[in-house]
Amino acid sequence: MSVDKYKKIFKQKRNYSIGVEEEFMICDPSSGNLIDKANDIMDAVSDKDRYSYELLLSEIETNTPICDDVNSAINHLSINRKELRDIGGKIGYKIGISGTHPTAMAVDQKFVENSSYNWVAEQLQFYAKRNMTFSTHIHISVDDPDRAIKITNATRRWIPALLAISANSPFFENQNTGFKSSRSMQFGAFPRTNIPVKIESFDSYFNLVNTLIETKSIQKPRQIWWKIRPHLDYGTLEYRICDVQRSLKKTKMLIAIVQSLVHAYDTMVTYNNNLEDMNYEILNDAFWKATRFNFDAKVTDCFDGTRLTLKDYVYKMIDTIHHSLADLGNKDIITTLEHILESGNEADEQINFEKENGKDKLLLYLMNNVEYDV
Repeated sequence: MSVDKYKKIFKQKRNYSIGVEEEFMICDPSSGNLIDKANDIMDAVSDKDRYSYELLLSEIETNTPICDDVNSAINHLSINRKELRDIGGKIGYKIGISGTHPTAMAVDQKFVENSSYNWVAEQLQFYAKRNMTFSTHIHISVDDPDRAIKITNATRRWIPALLAISANSPFFENQNTGFKSSRSMQFGAFPRTNIPVKIESFDSYFNLVNTLIETKSIQKPRQIWWKIRPHLDYGTLEYRICDVQRSLKKTKMLIAIVQSLVHAYDTMVTYNNNLEDMNYEILNDAFWKATRFNFDAKVTDCFDGTRLTLKDYVYKMIDTIHHSLADLGNKDIITTLEHILESGNEADEQINFEKENGKDKLLLYLMNNVEYDV
């Protein structure tokens, strides 16, 4: 591997362009249970560049091309969701959307057969089948590799806020876990899924990747699964924090916030290196609380030590990026955000629905309330 090769990949990208991946449950249309249809879907899709396997045969991933703005990304996500819906009508499945499947059992899952996933399954054994998790990954391009590292370091501060507004996985293996994002806990059993510590430079990140490859901890760079990772193959920062959302409006909000974080901090880190330094243990504590509690949970800002609720932490993030939201034409997402902060996230929707209707009807709800248009 050549560090210069990957530096060139970053430098050739359009700054702040967007790519988004969504992971979906493949469900029996009558029950909502997971079914193993990934091979059938991949045989049927019109453009295999826009769809891909995940570790389990009961999951499918979609992705957008490189998009210049948030509305373009949402349009492509809508197209992908509709194609999966239409294929499902022909071959007998529906997509369901939740960060975890509420009732599926790990022991029943089957792996996708390819060299990459065979390696993951062999490495992670029992815990690999427990990865019945579904997320939204947001890529934002940065046209300089060293600035990309600085932005990674500085925007770690807001990982708990991003999870709090996107949590959507309260149930796992037929249990109410007591968590808003049990996906974060399940996927956290995998290695290299943590919040990264401060990275000193692009060269030091590249050296870390090489060390992990040489010691056979990973086969390739993308097997570093941090909450935020510099993606060497794409020249992007990939934000891997959020549970997948049924609502495209909420997905649009998340994309706009992440793009604005990169946009805002791209300028700020140029003039203030101190933005990269924060209390790592306090950051992890706030992340833990975002997985577990409501917006009234008390946390500490890992950067300045302020004590505040998760709700106020989210508002503080928005205050930090409001100029970038305006510059990029995305201030309209504030309405969606305020609704979440007042009424709850999609995890709260699931909890309330299940309490009134039970888990069998919840499984149908997660299929039949997917948003296909904004």
